[in-house]
Amino acid sequence: MNKMRTITVLTMIILTAAAACAEVLNPPAEDLAGLVHTAVSNNPELKSSWARWQMYASKARQASALEDPMFMFKLQNMLASDPFVFNKDPQSAKVIGISQQLPFWGKRAVRQEIAQYEAESSKWMIEERKLELSRMVKETYYQIWAVDKGLEVVEKNLGILTDFITIAESKYSVGQGVQQDLFKAGLEKSKMLEMQITLRQQRKSLEANINFLLFRPAKTPFGTVADFNLPPLTYSVEQLNQIALENRPQIKSLASLTSKAQASHRLAQKEFYPDFNLSFEYMFKESIATEMISDPGNNMFTLGVTFNLPFQQERRRAMLAESTSETTMATEESNALKNSISYTINDTLAQLERRRRLVELYKGGIIPQAEQSLESAVISYRVSKVDFLTLLDGRLSLFNYERELYESQAEYMMKLAQLEAVVGKELK
Repeated sequence: MNKMRTITVLTMIILTAAAACAEVLNPPAEDLAGLVHTAVSNNPELKSSWARWQMYASKARQASALEDPMFMFKLQNMLASDPFVFNKDPQSAKVIGISQQLPFWGKRAVRQEIAQYEAESSKWMIEERKLELSRMVKETYYQIWAVDKGLEVVEKNLGILTDFITIAESKYSVGQGVQQDLFKAGLEKSKMLEMQITLRQQRKSLEANINFLLFRPAKTPFGTVADFNLPPLTYSVEQLNQIALENRPQIKSLASLTSKAQASHRLAQKEFYPDFNLSFEYMFKESIATEMISDPGNNMFTLGVTFNLPFQQERRRAMLAESTSETTMATEESNALKNSISYTINDTLAQLERRRRLVELYKGGIIPQAEQSLESAVISYRVSKVDFLTLLDGRLSLFNYERELYESQAEYMMKLAQLEAVVGKELK
């Protein structure tokens, strides 16, 4: 009984270890949506941009606030011979006062408007950065898929070349082949091994890149990427341009900067009008009853208003010119962005169509024909109807077509990710 129990425990340990090894060797497929969410949640640059937006939002709350009122206390017209004595001279008094600076009507509201537009622009740039980060994660994700598929093709071709070497050795052993065929096959196998090394290095670099985007340790293992079908794109150029105008954060950010510049122009116009300072003073006096002076000591108050004289016209005209240039700059940047978006949409759609057609051509025609051609070449080589170079050429053609198929599929998805970043919206 103890022996059976020991065997059972050992069996369970072996099965557990085998399952763990299988999980390491065959990691689960990565979820693209989860990767994008992790990148957006963890990226320190986005966190910095969010803090910057909060800073601008706090500035907006400060912009319309009045300056603190000024409190004043003074001893007025005191006698040098008798300081702090208030009942010898009727002009001596204790004075308290308060004053408040008031900008010209409308300036506070415009200043707040300027700060709000600046904060709004900063917030839209956070959304723009999210789009950019999402695009980079998607591109790296599909690049990893293409590299993994390339490694599969290389592995398959190594097996094919091993079979070729076996056939060549068999023919050579019976005097039907030449030793040069063996050397050629060995050279081709070495080239495949070289490509395998390169692709594995690319895989590691792409893993480090996606870990960088996700803000996690560079050596965090990255699982496999599931196969996919190319999603159809049903939007027209006009529809995509309209989507971009409605959704692209950078367009909205530049619109906010344009509004900010226009508000700055209105503020510059108001600078030609004076600001005011209102003041109130109250004097405490004491009664005086002497042989020379009789004063009941009535308290007194003073109301006053002061304002600056806006004579420095050159400075104010320069402020107007600055705001006008700022408006022009923001407007033209927006026009340039819209023009760039329109060009990118047209160019990307053309590239997507090209990649889609290539994928259909490779899958439906070229690769099946290349497989048949290679199979025919193998049969013909066995009976010495074609030379070994023809056999290698058929294998190389099929290898290149398969790689181009996977590269075209990955490129289609990468271009789609770029198009989504351009229009500011998921399209599939």
